[in-house]
Amino acid sequence: MPEHVRITRNRREFLFDAFCGFGGIALASMMQQEQLRAASMNPLAPKPPDHPAKAKAVIFLFMAGGPSHLDTFDPKPLLNKLNGQKRPASFGEAKYQFVSTNARLLGTKRTFKKYGQSGIEVSDLFPHMAQCVDDLAVIRSCHGDMVVHSAAQYQLFTGRIIPGFPSMGSWVIYGLGSESESLPAYVVMPDPKGALEAGQPMYTNGFLPAVYQPTMFRPGRRPVLNLDLPAGINLDERRKTLNLIRDLDQANLDAGNSEFAARVNAYDLAFKMQTEAPAIFDLSNEPEKTREMYGIGKEPTDDYGRRCLLARRLVEKGVRFVAVVSGGGPGNLQWDAHEDIEENHLRMAAQTDQPVAALLKDLKHRGLLDSTLVIWGGEFGRSPESQGAKGRDHHNLGFSMWLAGGGIKGGQIVGATDDIGLRAVVNPYHFRDVHTTVLNQLGLEQNALSYMHQGRRERLTEVQGEIIKQIV
Repeated sequence: MPEHVRITRNRREFLFDAFCGFGGIALASMMQQEQLRAASMNPLAPKPPDHPAKAKAVIFLFMAGGPSHLDTFDPKPLLNKLNGQKRPASFGEAKYQFVSTNARLLGTKRTFKKYGQSGIEVSDLFPHMAQCVDDLAVIRSCHGDMVVHSAAQYQLFTGRIIPGFPSMGSWVIYGLGSESESLPAYVVMPDPKGALEAGQPMYTNGFLPAVYQPTMFRPGRRPVLNLDLPAGINLDERRKTLNLIRDLDQANLDAGNSEFAARVNAYDLAFKMQTEAPAIFDLSNEPEKTREMYGIGKEPTDDYGRRCLLARRLVEKGVRFVAVVSGGGPGNLQWDAHEDIEENHLRMAAQTDQPVAALLKDLKHRGLLDSTLVIWGGEFGRSPESQGAKGRDHHNLGFSMWLAGGGIKGGQIVGATDDIGLRAVVNPYHFRDVHTTVLNQLGLEQNALSYMHQGRRERLTEVQGEIIKQIV
């Protein structure tokens, strides 16, 4: 045995020899506690993805009420040929909310043309969006489980048909945190015309800790109030106030109280927003050409154009998830065309087509489209049968959505509905498949992204989703 090796003979010598080891263990424990405390102070700190990510942020262009696939991205010549006739029995049955058993098929008055190198067909509702088709992956075979607004909206955002579950925005920031310290991680910009059937619960954090809830912006030109410091109060004084609040809440923070952690985080964020956010919300510092591209300053595009431009500015500054809602208030103020599909969709498309196309072009011009996943769609489509003389009912059996940017392979059509657009028949994709694909592009694995709730490990997709491989 080498002479320099010491042999421990008794307990006293063992403790002496192990002193440094115990110190190392204690130090490691202290560092771990410090890390846990830091995490509780800032649970929105950036987190590494499960695998290399293609996208850093998501912009969800939510067309609330259910845009008709038959009048937008899924032309059906046979439907026009059968206009006014009963649906042939060979297409099977469908359950609707308002369509009667004597309803007749309703053709579309829209015209479709092929655009771009990809030759994707788009209706004349979207002349601006049509110029961007080579960046779009149009999924014509989406389907969901519910035919009523509230349940379908819950499923679109949370993967469940009842409230109380976290939205995909909350799941995303739970998994990845935020890259911005001075802006909210997850933002919802509702339509100024009013609330939706599912209400705010479809956007919220559900059973996830409160810090993962969305920040709801106000409609209009001042999405966030009280960004200015009170008269006579400077930044140093405001910081002292926040430090005092933090000290008073420290006992609850040490006890792991997530509500207090969310509250302290909100106070810190509010302080930082007062110093940095006003410039983000001031669209007047954008070039006039950019504002004109979004349709700002004219009707009917001013409002949605402002919100789309703000969405670009937010993701540019590190905001992780932004939902920009088109449609609010009762019935016809959404894409909910029960009475007159022509009047409704012409009006809603006129508000959104130019701003959506401008957002895609602007992101691409700034090199942000590669890292920003853009989603367009509603909670369902519209029925091939007419409701009344000119309207279409809710339809969940087959409809269209599209994705762009964030590593998505654009310029292609995925899946198909049957010849009258009744149901998805080629490569049908459920909402959970869209969710899984979104998570995949962000570097999140659907099984790993989980949270223990009431003894059950919950996930956005219930581990049933499939990545839409054709588009990634």
